[in-house]
Amino acid sequence: MTSTVPAPVTRTAEGSALQAVLLDMDGTLVDTEGFWWDVEVEIFAGLGHTLDDSWRHVVVGGPMTRSAGFLIEATGADITLAELSVLLNQGFEDRIGRTLPLMPGAARLLAELAEYEIPTALVSASHRRIIDRVLTTLGPQNFALTVAGDEVARTKPHPDPYLFAAAGLGVDPARCAVVEDTATGIAAAEAAGCHVVAVPSVAPIAPAARRTVVTSLEEVDLAFLRGLMTEMR
Repeated sequence: MTSTVPAPVTRTAEGSALQAVLLDMDGTLVDTEGFWWDVEVEIFAGLGHTLDDSWRHVVVGGPMTRSAGFLIEATGADITLAELSVLLNQGFEDRIGRTLPLMPGAARLLAELAEYEIPTALVSASHRRIIDRVLTTLGPQNFALTVAGDEVARTKPHPDPYLFAAAGLGVDPARCAVVEDTATGIAAAEAAGCHVVAVPSVAPIAPAARRTVVTSLEEVDLAFLRGLMTEMR
């Protein structure tokens, strides 16, 4: 599957400021943030290094170049960024090939957005090869557009992925609701001017202007998202 920008979608839910919903993947829709850390721990163990558990909060949610680069520098491991990236992707693919648990409420939310024809995009810092594997579980039909971290010049925490998604859907970023689980993804969404629903996975996230924090996707439905946008206008 390749990433292409579809024809603009301008359909808006009647009576609501909500134009589209943009969803993160790892840790938001699929319970995989721990998979990445487990793979990193295994790879560096093979290189003779033990990762400090406190580093998990540093690398979570970021682009692979940042997280992998940090771990190489922190450990002094004798491996290049390109070599490590290949190993990380391979290890992660192996894990999701064995099991891919959805986050509580994810399937129900996707089904509701599809039922009411709300333009929806998957916006991830993961590479295209990973997204395409995960889509077999999430259902590619649930997304009008998917954006991978290796398909934009600058990925999260820069706003580019969310601005690209909004443009591809033909909507105003300020009228998009973004669902994210990490500070990195939230920074990207807020820099793009979107409203954010934070569902923290690894590290706590504080409420802020244009940001609502919930404990689970089970608290999020279409009525919640529409009400959130109305309240924040």
